[in-house]
Amino acid sequence: MADDIRVLVVDDSASVRAALIKGLSADPGIDVIGFARDGVEALSKVKALKPDVVTLDVEMPRMDGVHALEQIMADQPTPVVMVSSLTGGGAETTIRALELGAVDFVLKKAARGTSAVQGLVTELREKVRQAATANVTGGAREISRRSKAAAAARRRARKARPCEKRAVVIASSTGGPQALRRVIPALPGDLPVPVLVVQHLPAGFTARMAQSLDSVSPLRVEEARLGGEVSVGQVLIAPGGVHMRISSNGAIRLTLEEREVGVRPAANATMESAALTYGAGTLGVVLTGMGSDGTRGARLIKDAGGEIIAQDESTCVVYGMPKSVVEAGYADHVVPLPDIASAITDLCATARGREEAAV
Repeated sequence: MADDIRVLVVDDSASVRAALIKGLSADPGIDVIGFARDGVEALSKVKALKPDVVTLDVEMPRMDGVHALEQIMADQPTPVVMVSSLTGGGAETTIRALELGAVDFVLKKAARGTSAVQGLVTELREKVRQAATANVTGGAREISRRSKAAAAARRRARKARPCEKRAVVIASSTGGPQALRRVIPALPGDLPVPVLVVQHLPAGFTARMAQSLDSVSPLRVEEARLGGEVSVGQVLIAPGGVHMRISSNGAIRLTLEEREVGVRPAANATMESAALTYGAGTLGVVLTGMGSDGTRGARLIKDAGGEIIAQDESTCVVYGMPKSVVEAGYADHVVPLPDIASAITDLCATARGREEAAV
């Protein structure tokens, strides 16, 4: 059918390829148009077949999935779902793939037995459908002149109406690791506020993401730990599988409360506690992602007198979370991805810093 999602399956294992092709083809909305046995063949097939989505194995001969992904995103950006059997160090590989532009991933490690394989295929079908709607065309590389003008207007507004920020909370989901790779390293080492990040990832992956970001960032980036203190000069990543909250004394609480809008960690939980702790000094930032997490939190931050930045549609991989915030009327600033770090920096500048910048 003309509206079917055209998928290229890439895996070096004949048995896994057969299972994925059979499982995906059973979905009436998915058309498997071809397969490849390694990264080199995948590059050729992507160019020739122009699929809507590629499922890409990580471990393959000649060229592995991460190198193939990097080449695909450079030459012919296409939504990619990684399929990995790696564990342990594989989390690092998966995070690298997400930073390079993969939309999502599934793990083969659970695929033992018929029911487990069916579960893997069911998950992959859903992620293929979601990936088919993703924007991976490179719009995030374009810097908006309008956003520069908006940043100048923000600086003028801050001079006229000082409002010191005390904490930043960033929410992200699908496309988030790539977006965070653009934002966090671009924040200055002397940013006068702590940064709290909630990225929807499973347990075990957030620590790897923190390590990756820390290696390229002026600020110290760590996975949050129970009882740890929030302090200036650091970025804390909410651990996968738990909600991250901030106590009134600035200590980190990690909780196993029910999922909110289907996710845990949820940005709503962190934003809620930040609004209670920091009040009008809270800056919420909602990046690319599917769903509506961050909307309730944005409302609470606004109610406390804080401000909200939402990533603009043209640079989102999935315009779900920011769209929900914008449509609810909670966004004070709608900013393209390349300008979000400077927007955060402008809004968090101290009065002294603004006076020096004006000289």
